[in-house]
Amino acid sequence: MQILYTLAVRLIRCILYIAPISGKTKQFVDGRKRIWDDIKNIPSNKEVIWMHCASLGEYEQGLPVLKALKAKNPQAFYLVSFFSPSGYLVKKTHQVADLTTYLPWDTRTDIRRFVKKLQLTKVLFVKYEFWPNLLIELQKQKIPTHLIAGLFQPHQVFFKPWGGWFRKLLKGFSHIFVQDKISHELLTAIGIKQVSVSGDTRFDRVQQQKRDLPFLKAFIGDRKCIVAGSTWSQDITVLKNIIAQTPKDWCWLIAPHEINDQRIKSLMEELPPKSQQYTKCDTKLLPQTPVLVLDNVGLLSACYPYAQIAYIGGGMGTKGLHNILEPAAAGIPILIGKNYNRFPEAVALVQQEGVVSISSQHEARKNLQLLMHDKRIRKEKGGINQRFIQANMGATKRVLGKLG
Repeated sequence: MQILYTLAVRLIRCILYIAPISGKTKQFVDGRKRIWDDIKNIPSNKEVIWMHCASLGEYEQGLPVLKALKAKNPQAFYLVSFFSPSGYLVKKTHQVADLTTYLPWDTRTDIRRFVKKLQLTKVLFVKYEFWPNLLIELQKQKIPTHLIAGLFQPHQVFFKPWGGWFRKLLKGFSHIFVQDKISHELLTAIGIKQVSVSGDTRFDRVQQQKRDLPFLKAFIGDRKCIVAGSTWSQDITVLKNIIAQTPKDWCWLIAPHEINDQRIKSLMEELPPKSQQYTKCDTKLLPQTPVLVLDNVGLLSACYPYAQIAYIGGGMGTKGLHNILEPAAAGIPILIGKNYNRFPEAVALVQQEGVVSISSQHEARKNLQLLMHDKRIRKEKGGINQRFIQANMGATKRVLGKLG
């Protein structure tokens, strides 16, 4: 199985190296060519602690643990790697790691070279990262390897009759920290004993102080604001008529999930006249701007405390619901799309009625109008969300207790 897997990875790499590529795919390929230059100056006289994340969302999930480890052991060298460009390209958002790079191709040759160079003392994977050749090599080298904020579901290959080889990979972890009891039960049922329920470290991450955003203050002024975060075209299709008919005492801040010229151009065409882009805005006109498009990365989480309502994208299509914990921590009501069942926090908050799931333009209009006109309901739903965050904090402390 390992040989077949490695051949498949090599084949994919060859195809990508010879095929005409652009955009994120080109960044994905070119970034891996720079890995060996990135790591050549890692000091040999320091212990190296490595955290690997698929993308930016997983990085945010692992960041509380990384910060806590660095505070406890500042002399170590901290390495962060990403699988995707979307995580790597915004690495400067948080100056925590000593070095940020891409994950190498998961071939035995590249992995052995990478691990041999690093002199690792501890490895952390976040949530869903299971790279067979890497895990096998770390196990061979007896390097302590941990999964944090793990989330397991019955449909995954580990729990299938033919998943024996993949189950062995899980036994190579020194410890697996999972978010919920369901994950714990699934793992113990297949003989994984080094597992404990720590909770979700994102709850610790989202508790942050309010940042001063002068541009947002100028934009909102005396109005109230709805923040539509991490939106896709399916979300805008549901919202655009509602946005066009929004009362003058309300405004919208829209943050698209993917930021490129074509997507921003398409989005601006759907919005009311006088809408502006953040990076090109005329600041004098901000108080009269009905919609401001946040066409940059790194500011969205700081915008939620200025809002009265949030809409979080991804749930209207198949891309996956984006992070609802940041607006929940801000204590505001949240609307999401219909596809959210894979996200435990969304399921819980829909049940508690702090989050409202909508499946059509009609439902979006009805619920947004209710929230815009009734301050009491906004406060009630926002309070539910904020208490949910506070009740689920503490995962970082539980992880640190076992990591040592």
